[in-house]
Amino acid sequence: MEQYDAVIVGAGPNGLSAAVELTRSGRRVLVVEASDEVGGGTRTKELTLPGFHHDVCSAIHPLGAGSPFFRSLGIDEWIHPDIPATHPLDGGRAGVVFRDLAATVEHLGRDGPKYRAVIGPLTESADALIPTVLGPLGLPSNPVTLARFGLPGIAPATIAARGFSTAEARGIIAGMAAHAITPMNRPFTAAVAELFLVAAHAYGWPLVPGGSQRLTEHLARIVVEAGGTVETGHFVSTLNDVPDAPIVMLDVMPPAALRIAGARIDQSTTRRLSAWRSGPGVFKVDLALDGPVPWEDPFSGGAGTVHLGGTFDEIARAEADVAAGRHPEHPFVIVAQQSLFDAQRAPEGQQTLWAYTHVPAGSTVDMSGRIEGQIERFAPGFRDRVLARHTISSPQYEVYNPNFVGGDIAGGAFSGRRALRFGSTRHYRIADGTYLCGSSTPPGGGVHGMCGFHAARAAIVDQG
Repeated sequence: MEQYDAVIVGAGPNGLSAAVELTRSGRRVLVVEASDEVGGGTRTKELTLPGFHHDVCSAIHPLGAGSPFFRSLGIDEWIHPDIPATHPLDGGRAGVVFRDLAATVEHLGRDGPKYRAVIGPLTESADALIPTVLGPLGLPSNPVTLARFGLPGIAPATIAARGFSTAEARGIIAGMAAHAITPMNRPFTAAVAELFLVAAHAYGWPLVPGGSQRLTEHLARIVVEAGGTVETGHFVSTLNDVPDAPIVMLDVMPPAALRIAGARIDQSTTRRLSAWRSGPGVFKVDLALDGPVPWEDPFSGGAGTVHLGGTFDEIARAEADVAAGRHPEHPFVIVAQQSLFDAQRAPEGQQTLWAYTHVPAGSTVDMSGRIEGQIERFAPGFRDRVLARHTISSPQYEVYNPNFVGGDIAGGAFSGRRALRFGSTRHYRIADGTYLCGSSTPPGGGVHGMCGFHAARAAIVDQG
């Protein structure tokens, strides 16, 4: 066998980010991936019809453009919609998050000053705030900025929404907080809303030209061009399936880490990893359309992302239902419209549409009708434009990517305890020379590469 300084199991964005950082430290790296191609949660495929390129999982990257690691690599090939997100309401109204903070404030009318007071200072401090939030938090270099973010963020989204009087502003808070995939009355859901809004104004919510998979292909090229190796179609059941190396990185969830590296892991760490729990799953629909979605409001046709579900209270009920193991009749739906901004995604004059909703873990219920019902509610005539559809249930997601345990795309259940993982390498190191680098580690889910980066830095420090 060839000799390597580090072996990484899993070629998703975090595994490849770990590989890049280890490569930058002068180490020779081997990346092994069970699938026939790199990407993990960032693959792109023709799921419906020829010429329609759909992102299988991640599509819009609110934390990608602001990722300190991606920025250090010079990754700047993003497409930025001028409207990162909208939140349609009945009657053709919508809450609108423009990239421009002032435009958003103006659009929100009487809630504008409150919005500016909460989000404006955080946006101005984004270059200090985002690296802190996307790290395993230690003693912050900008404690005032962190306090301005964290103290209000401890509150549930239900409390944050009470500060606004309009359905538009309250809807925006609901849609942002729902990315936590947990009930709105849970602590720290306000912080999730704050984080996504700051990212929208400071860095945008971009998409990757040609598909999300291009991002991980770029990371893989960096590894290979530096002398590393990326092997696909290489399933790892135990560490006996890979060469010995001083550093082993596992871009997997804790149950898989216990299976792969169990013989190396002590009892205390085994108990810690065994306590990990997956969160709710998702059900996704990809659509090929013969034209743009006929949104009733005048803004959603220019938005990269559209949050559907109606009022704050409607979305709160839907997310509470999911947490209780029920399937909402009127679910919260996240829609992405990549082809409006990227001509590579669909044949001329036609469009792709990406949409998913939250469901109880492991759900086999077909939610496509309810998802499309919510789109039709805010875009009458939408169904007439559907040429073809492709669905993925939670169990199918887990087959597609074993890291999506029960269909959980977020790396584990949301909790305040998880949000407050202050900076210790113990969240990455699980045995001598062996590290977790997937989205179950800080700072958690999202395509930003920071879990892999921090795990790699922990290994580099340990190695001296």
